[in-house]
Amino acid sequence: MSTHSLSANSAHDSSLRIHFFGHESAHPAEIAHRFGGLSDQDPTSDCDLAVFVVNPATGIDAVTIAAWETLNESMVPRLIIIVLAEESEADFDDAVMICNRVFDQTVTPFLVLHDDEGLPCALIDLFTQKIIDYSTNPPTISESESEHKTLVSEFRDEYLQALEVQGDDAFAAGLLFPAIPLTLNGPIGADIIESYIARLK
Repeated sequence: MSTHSLSANSAHDSSLRIHFFGHESAHPAEIAHRFGGLSDQDPTSDCDLAVFVVNPATGIDAVTIAAWETLNESMVPRLIIIVLAEESEADFDDAVMICNRVFDQTVTPFLVLHDDEGLPCALIDLFTQKIIDYSTNPPTISESESEHKTLVSEFRDEYLQALEVQGDDAFAAGLLFPAIPLTLNGPIGADIIESYIARLK
């Protein structure tokens, strides 16, 4: 069974009310189905987790921004999914900058690593500095090299500082907004998203 199938089935067992928001170009309905949630929900309805899906190539529309602002009042935990598209020149970093501008300040627990052809293939965990290689099934976890640590050092410092200021329970309290990369038809990031969902069970 593929990683994708495992991800979808395990997430569907969740009793959490998970609502997905985002422009149709980010495929929120498809991603909601993948993780056992509902798409295009009214932001004033009750939910345990609000997930905002962003396509770096198309940005964030006014309806999605309004949904985010509505949820500011209720302190609902929020997670941001950045869809990684092979054919797009816009990338994860571009999308995070947009989110910081139109949502709130986000955190990036993981950064995207690319293969020799420029395609996303792995994530580096800024907390542990380990690399999750999704080119294998199941993904392979390994220590990062010194050059990786140097490249992400500034991002890691920012992330650790945010965790220190906000506290361990900040995500569940609706105070910390992680932005997680996800391949639409692949495994990258699916396990990370599930781990955040599991924190709220």
